[in-house]
Amino acid sequence: MEQRPTERRLAAILSADVEGYSRLMSDDEAATVRTITEYRDVITGAVAHHGGRVVDALGDNVLAEFSSVVTAVECAVEVQRELRSRNAELPAPRQMRFRIGINLGDIIVDGTRVYGDGVNIAARLESLAEGGGICLSGTAYDQIEGKLPYAIDVLGEQTVKNIPRPVRVYRLHPETRGAGASATKRRSLRPRPRYAIAAVAVLALFAVGGWFGARLIGAPESAGLPLPAKPSVAVLPFANLSQDPSQDYFSDGVTEDLITGLSKVSGLFVIARNSAFTYKGRPAKISDVGRDLGVRYVVEGGVQRAGNRVRITAQLVDATTGYHIWAERYDREANDIFAVQDEVTRQIVRAMAVRLTETEQTRIGRAPTGVLEAYDLVLRGTDERRRTTRESNAESRRLLVKALDLDPEYAAAYTALGWAHLQSWQFLWSTDRQTLDRAGELAERAITLDPLYANAYHLLGQVMLWRKEHERALSQIARAIELAPNDADGFDTLAEIHGWSGTPEQGIRDVRHAMRLNPHYPFFYLWPLGHAYYLLQRRQEALDTFAKITDLNRNFLPAHAFRAVLLGELGRDKEAHEAWQKARELSPTVTLANLRERLPYRRPSDLERFLAGAHRAGMD
Repeated sequence: MEQRPTERRLAAILSADVEGYSRLMSDDEAATVRTITEYRDVITGAVAHHGGRVVDALGDNVLAEFSSVVTAVECAVEVQRELRSRNAELPAPRQMRFRIGINLGDIIVDGTRVYGDGVNIAARLESLAEGGGICLSGTAYDQIEGKLPYAIDVLGEQTVKNIPRPVRVYRLHPETRGAGASATKRRSLRPRPRYAIAAVAVLALFAVGGWFGARLIGAPESAGLPLPAKPSVAVLPFANLSQDPSQDYFSDGVTEDLITGLSKVSGLFVIARNSAFTYKGRPAKISDVGRDLGVRYVVEGGVQRAGNRVRITAQLVDATTGYHIWAERYDREANDIFAVQDEVTRQIVRAMAVRLTETEQTRIGRAPTGVLEAYDLVLRGTDERRRTTRESNAESRRLLVKALDLDPEYAAAYTALGWAHLQSWQFLWSTDRQTLDRAGELAERAITLDPLYANAYHLLGQVMLWRKEHERALSQIARAIELAPNDADGFDTLAEIHGWSGTPEQGIRDVRHAMRLNPHYPFFYLWPLGHAYYLLQRRQEALDTFAKITDLNRNFLPAHAFRAVLLGELGRDKEAHEAWQKARELSPTVTLANLRERLPYRRPSDLERFLAGAHRAGMD
């Protein structure tokens, strides 16, 4: 029987998959299946609408073929915009983001199936894309250049799995429109010659007058938040340029370490992690980031980890002008990760002409551990704790204990384990007072090992608060802020302690400062604000704040409980009982007796006021 000749053709291939699919399935399998079924229908419908053909749509993957790169890109943009809109209606942990890769290449056709490097490269590009993003190969980009109104960044040549030659890679921003698709270099590049003089001028202005230089150049015309007096900077989440999505925690950890390092510098104003990470997985213009966060400078970069090698790219951009002030690429052994982070931090500080104090010089240059695997375990353990489930908390503690087995003198590991124990006690997963005491012991051990580690003092301050040792709590948080003057969470905790300590006016000032350091602050920043309003008898403002909290997180017990108390004080008994029922649904075992024991009020009158209002609301 004569063998049929192999059919080949040139085609535009679109490959898509879900970022973090395994995590979504493990968190809530039924909800994930519902969402992916809905989103897969959106994608296949868009492919058909744009004249493409769905080749495969199993699991979390979709593979489609088009006769034109232009229509493939238009389809991808439509998909990402629609899915972004639908994700906005879901809680953040349940949002599902697809990554899309598009390649123009030769494919082998076998019935309804397609194979070959043309398909493989599209799949590799998909793994390089961010959640909600689109990556193009060089061959695909060449077909759309000047034809479509989207901003595109050059990611340069990338080595991808099972492809012998490096692939030119471009990132397309589906939310950003321009005159026509034209790539701009944003990563791993030094300033172009025409920018060099401007960059030197910026540095010279800072050198002469410190923060004064920022005023000389001027703020953007459509500024949102005002620029601080100090040089201000935001570090955007570094892209995971590895081919393994499970390495996200590592690139996130590098980003957090840079934020932490810069936050120790008293001469800088540094945006907190929460606000910076709102840009994770979504494209944004640097100028928009500057306006949104109220900063002059933005740091962005990428991390690629392969075996015992790590590549980090970083650049500092003036958000008001777009000038690239500094950029560098580091190819090192993975064990050198701390030295690279230290060098990047110092280069950024140097580029902004900020002088370090002797203490800051010491703090920034100190490697947290000499064991890379222990560092890796701390990153993973911290990532687990942030999932805020009983199971993830247990896994966090397991990983952190393992880290301490590898390096018994690792202060950050003791602190991270302490936070996990404190979370278990705060969330009532453990009612044993020893859990709280253990968190305090771990914080004290960390401080003994590293007296300059701010996060350990922050943890100890929280523990002291719940022990009702208010003066010690305030002193520990004050020390944490002294060591890390840009730590927004530290100021939020300080505000909370002031509320329980009977000084709510100061608490309001502290939480407002925390919100400026962290413009996209988490919902719990509203808690010390609402509590302060309650203590100051500003009842309507307190009610409005607690309502906003429950809109953002319906499971936040304190907001429901204090709303019930306030409504009881106002004589709105029916509403008070309804609010208290919601609180009881979240924690059926809570009683007036255990609240009397737990609530860390310093002034007896504050506690009695709360208990009286709670009793009127129906609490027993």
